[in-house]
Amino acid sequence: MSNATKIIMLGATGAVGNHAALKLANMPAVKQLTLLGRRPAENVVGESIIQHQIDIFSPTSYEPFIAGHDTAICALGVGQPSKMSQQEFIKIDKDAVLDFAFACKKAGVTHFELLSSVGVSPSSSSFYLRTKGELEQGLKELGFERLSLFHPSMIMTPTNRYGLSQALTLSVMPLLDPLLCGSLNKFRSISAEKLGNAMAINLLQNSRSIAVDDLYWSDFMALSEPLLAV
Repeated sequence: MSNATKIIMLGATGAVGNHAALKLANMPAVKQLTLLGRRPAENVVGESIIQHQIDIFSPTSYEPFIAGHDTAICALGVGQPSKMSQQEFIKIDKDAVLDFAFACKKAGVTHFELLSSVGVSPSSSSFYLRTKGELEQGLKELGFERLSLFHPSMIMTPTNRYGLSQALTLSVMPLLDPLLCGSLNKFRSISAEKLGNAMAINLLQNSRSIAVDDLYWSDFMALSEPLLAV
């Protein structure tokens, strides 16, 4: 078990981030969980919880709250990238995250954890995957003692949040998942709850003695439900 006891988090109102925050709020080892966001995560409560409403695009609005934390988790992201311009997507999914990470590094945070995506690469032909890849490269250059990068494929929610495209995902992925075996299992879907739980548990695990931790479906399952990992 890691000695990380003070965690600061951006993105606790999202589908995955909210499950991670709920899990952390109930872990005795977490002495303080500070949640930063544009609105409060009203369902996350407990003696360890502190919440601050901030401007995610203005580091000066949250920098004073970071001091004293050793670990950070970022689950900030756009639910429907196709519904906004590329510039808006970069501003939220890349620039705001890098600003938060830079502020964390400056304040002495040693472990940074990011909700990313499978297939990211700064050289990808896909705008979405390339932007995410550039974000990861920027995080690596900051030189955290430990950087955990979560790479899920399709994230499953209990209800349809985004319309037709998600409806298709929710209906098709349970049929495809069993066919994605071996090296292809990283493309299997994962529930928002299991992924959030895995992100929370990983924060309190000892490092694998490597600076950058790339995690995929099998890692999520091993963290959230050890007996189901394959």
